[in-house]
Amino acid sequence: MAKTSKNLLDEARSRIRAIDVEEARRMLEEHPGTVLIDVRESDEWRQGHIPQAVFVPRGFLELRIEEKVPEHQTPIIVQCAAGTRSLLAARSLAEMGYQNLYNLTGGFNAWKDRGLPWTAERAFTPEELTRYSRHFVIPEVGERGQAKLLDAKVLLLGAGALGSSSALYLAAAGVGTIGLVDFDVVDLSNLQRQIIHATERVGMPKTESAKISINAVNPGVKVIRHDVRLSSENAMEIIKDYDVVVNCGDNFPARYLINDACVFAGKPLVDGAIFRFEGNATVFYPAKGGPCYRCLYPEPAPPEMAPSCAEAGVLGALPGIIGSMEALEAMKLILGVGEPLIGSMVYFDTLTGRDYVRVLKIRRNPDCPVCGDHPTQTGLIDYEAFCGVGAAAGAAANGHAAGAVAAG
Repeated sequence: MAKTSKNLLDEARSRIRAIDVEEARRMLEEHPGTVLIDVRESDEWRQGHIPQAVFVPRGFLELRIEEKVPEHQTPIIVQCAAGTRSLLAARSLAEMGYQNLYNLTGGFNAWKDRGLPWTAERAFTPEELTRYSRHFVIPEVGERGQAKLLDAKVLLLGAGALGSSSALYLAAAGVGTIGLVDFDVVDLSNLQRQIIHATERVGMPKTESAKISINAVNPGVKVIRHDVRLSSENAMEIIKDYDVVVNCGDNFPARYLINDACVFAGKPLVDGAIFRFEGNATVFYPAKGGPCYRCLYPEPAPPEMAPSCAEAGVLGALPGIIGSMEALEAMKLILGVGEPLIGSMVYFDTLTGRDYVRVLKIRRNPDCPVCGDHPTQTGLIDYEAFCGVGAAAGAAANGHAAGAVAAG
């Protein structure tokens, strides 16, 4: 027998308990495990919502609810604008086996009319709504996450091979401010791997060339050029305003310098390295309990064990893989989702068909001179001198040569 909408609503009312705004407020305050699900459409949510609410549009409710509320015994208050759509949504959840369901009568309108707290999401422009539409439908990103990306500031050390793919993907994702540290100019030999540059820009400062490409991808990104060599004198001043630092550099002094500066500033450092056919990526973040670069490599390798890109070469596509991973890790840190590579290193050996990708564990060294329990170095030093002093431990040298040289 066919059912009318009235039949469906009457059935839902007989199964779902209705609660008013005041009772809903008490439940949320006194029972922290209670989940408030807002099933309105995106434009309604954007205009205003209850701060505690979890946004699951009605059209995606059955597909996404178990991601948001895996336990079927969890108390759930379902809410829409006035209480009708949420009633039908709660009925659907009951059919899925959820047991403690409540419908907020009057919905968001009643909550707002009562003068209770509510908030509004960032107002996206029509162009942004289209540009980032694929992010909006990802539950872990959505409009809140995209707003975080747009407000974020990421500093890239190096606008070369790793910096190319990193910068372009960060820009495409909508990271609002990208800082570029590089004092070099574009050379014809760069173009085999540095895809952010172009033939007609040979001789142009790399930061200027990179800015052109970044804004061609996304005109809304603010690019801050730092046409300087990073040093102990300027590092802390440069990194202080950024949320995440991405190391795309190509020499040991810069690696130790940026590591130490990030440790002292409490900044997360996304690190990548490439060598011929091999590469790796990780996140150094002692402030979150992870290791720093010095935990992995206490001393620099001898220069002969760490050849530059010009000396050793690098397969042109490899930086695209590692640089993209660096961009991905930076975005995870900004969004606060997933498990960043803190204490783990993803290692690629692209010549082998077996164990092409491995994940290596990196432990924090409690005796590390920079991030250890009792650090002996509390300020930046002369890193050129540090990396030029004596032959460091031979056992670490091979690891440096294959796993820590980022070709520019």
